[in-house]
Amino acid sequence: MDRYKKSKIKSRISWTIAIILAIAMAVVSITPFIFMVLNSFKEKFEMLTKGVFTLPDSFYIDNYVEVITGNFGRFFINSVIVLAVSLTLLLLVAACASYPLSRFKFKLNGPIYALIVACMSIPVHVTLIPIFKMTRSMGLYDSIWALIGPYVAMGVPISVFILTGFMKGIPKEIEESAEIDGCNKIQMFFKMILPLSKPGLSTLAIYNGVNMWNEFSFAYTLTQSAENRTLPLAVWEFRGRYSMNTPMIMAVLVLTLLPMLILFIFAQDKLIKGMTAGAVKG
Repeated sequence: MDRYKKSKIKSRISWTIAIILAIAMAVVSITPFIFMVLNSFKEKFEMLTKGVFTLPDSFYIDNYVEVITGNFGRFFINSVIVLAVSLTLLLLVAACASYPLSRFKFKLNGPIYALIVACMSIPVHVTLIPIFKMTRSMGLYDSIWALIGPYVAMGVPISVFILTGFMKGIPKEIEESAEIDGCNKIQMFFKMILPLSKPGLSTLAIYNGVNMWNEFSFAYTLTQSAENRTLPLAVWEFRGRYSMNTPMIMAVLVLTLLPMLILFIFAQDKLIKGMTAGAVKG
């Protein structure tokens, strides 16, 4: 009986500590967003005179109007195009690479997989100068298409690592039954393996999509003109143009963050399911 009481007390203490830590983490995570939203609706000097966490005197929407009517729309379209093309290519390449690594047995399976995983340890910024020179020589410099190759290459190692572990958990009996029905390897990949890998692909789409949406270094290095730049550079440009108008910069940050925030709200269940399924099966 004493042991039962002690274990129950320990369990309550553990849950209490976990809840306190969760609340603290939520406060730390939400506070910057509340700070941005509140101050984005204030006038130029209102934040300095009234405080940063006070409600605005009136919801001043001119900040958003000025941002949207400026170059923000062009930056947004560029980001959407780069994200859509890069993410599609990345998922296709990762799936095509993960399928043989997870389902076939050949001598170079282990070394190739180890080499791909080892690429995750390469610092991204080390590749800036080589990629810049390559882009100039290919005639892609200062265009949104220059970003697609680096974005796909950056995401391949972690994507193959996760997706290979996920595909290994798919029962081989499914392939055997498909072979009996006359399916070849290509048909099996597109009709059986890819549909069953949707949770893993959804996880990779969200994870890599957020990274591509917020990427700054390659976008800054490989583009020069305003019409070819993406949203992270919009924040940088508005910061330089409105350095004394902090509410305007807050409005840019809110508009930049909003698409990914909405995506995560609607897709967080798929992200969690994909991560846990890959962890258990891999």
